[in-house]
Amino acid sequence: MAAVINENDVSRIAGGAKFVGDYSTQRDLRIDGTFEGRLFCDGHLIIGENGIVKGDLLGKNISINGTVLGGNLYAKEALSLKSGCNVSADLHFQRVQIELDAKFVGQCQLIEASEYDKVAAPLTAMLK
Repeated sequence: MAAVINENDVSRIAGGAKFVGDYSTQRDLRIDGTFEGRLFCDGHLIIGENGIVKGDLLGKNISINGTVLGGNLYAKEALSLKSGCNVSADLHFQRVQIELDAKFVGQCQLIEASEYDKVAAPLTAMLK
């Protein structure tokens, strides 16, 4: 049986909204607006088709459908670049999936979970 996701358990930056600064959450997060800064998500991070992100992203699992301009992306488990996305950033991951028609400019690096934890430590401290 598939897990049921309660929509109240998903944080969201809605279309038309803009967030600037550091953001940290233990819940899943979907960005359909604009985010600028550093972001830590201990769940599934989804950048929607109209989402625009400028800065560093760290997440357990990251799916990008929209635009990422600059920064570093760290995925503890998996990173997915969906068809139609536009990513200009350096990618650090354990597993990656890049669909046809995904646009990517930057460098890729395989990392271990321990390296992710080291990079994420300052942002995870914000949750305590």
